[in-house]
Amino acid sequence: MVDILKSITNTNRSLAILIDPEKMKVGTVSAFAKAVFTTITILKEKLHVEQFYFFTGGSTMEKTDFDLWIQTLKENTEIPIVIFPGSHTQLSENADGLLFINLLSGRNPEYLVEQQVHAAQQLRKTSLEIIPTGYLLIDGGKETAVQRVSKTQPLTQKDISNIVNHAYAAQLMGNQLIYLEAGSGAKHAVSKEIVRDVSNQINIPLIVGGGLRTIRQIEETFKAGANMVVIGTAIEENINWKG
Repeated sequence: MVDILKSITNTNRSLAILIDPEKMKVGTVSAFAKAVFTTITILKEKLHVEQFYFFTGGSTMEKTDFDLWIQTLKENTEIPIVIFPGSHTQLSENADGLLFINLLSGRNPEYLVEQQVHAAQQLRKTSLEIIPTGYLLIDGGKETAVQRVSKTQPLTQKDISNIVNHAYAAQLMGNQLIYLEAGSGAKHAVSKEIVRDVSNQINIPLIVGGGLRTIRQIEETFKAGANMVVIGTAIEENINWKG
């Protein structure tokens, strides 16, 4: 079993493929796991990625048997599965790890503490690796599902100092990862200036996702200081990874 936090910390470049189970029927998971291997091979070669993960979760999960979905993915891949939950209901012992999310870019107590408290009882006896994660929603140029569900606004990319302060505060609060997220299908990825300045301020791993659709964008994000890059929409849209 992979020690996820240790691996992210010690690995130069990690990449996570974000999958929303509500967008993929459980009956197609096996085929997806086989098909995505080609993409993983290309990205590993072109970007020198050392470790891959599946991030699974979504803003809502009303019509999906989340545990069965995770179990099916687990049966069809050796890649570590990390839950990236939209609520306390998105938990499964069939995964390998859990990002214990604190939505610190917003001020809605439901996502600062309430969802975490609701999850606590189930997590007392879990075998999942739980990783406290400071989650900062960054304006990517379009309204995201996270905004709608959490009723919070993203941080503007124009105020880099404010983003850096949020990230550093998240570290001081004891979070073990910082996640800068422009949102699914973002028009604009988190800028390399923001990635660089946040990376220079914190001493815990930095994850960056949202709006990354080309090899060049991902490469620049790594070079700016990201320990891990997350891609999702680009996989759904079957992006050609030549450029």
